[in-house]
Amino acid sequence: QVQLVESGGGLVQPGGSLRLSCSASGSIFSRNVMGWYRQAPGKEREFVATISRGGIANYVDSVKGRFTISRDNAKNTVYLQMNSLKPEDTAVYYCRSTATNGLQSWGQGTQVIVSS
Repeated sequence: QVQLVESGGGLVQPGGSLRLSCSASGSIFSRNVMGWYRQAPGKEREFVATISRGGIANYVDSVKGRFTISRDNAKNTVYLQMNSLKPEDTAVYYCRSTATNGLQSWGQGTQVIVSS
C-alpha cells in the first residue's frame, strides 16, 4: 500500500499559478503510474493528468497547455504545475498511485480555489 500526501493548494486569482506536490511512501515509487484527479463541488471526481513510469504524460483536454505533470523519482514526488488558472479549476485535487499489480492508492486531497 502506498501512502500519499498532497500539498500546495490554496486560494489564487484567475490567471495565477499554483504547484501541487504529492509525496509517496511505502512502495517503489518509480514503478508506479501517478495521476492527478479533481472533484468540484456537486460533481464527480474527474481525471486531470497522469504520468507513466517512463515520464509520458496525458491530460484532460480542458487543462492542456496550462497544466504540467512531472515526477522526481529520487524524491518519490509527483508535481502538478498549474498556470493560467480559471475559476472552473476550483476543486479538491487528489493524487493517485497505480502499482504494477493494479493496486490504486489515493491521497487525502488538497483544495484549490480560483477566485478574485
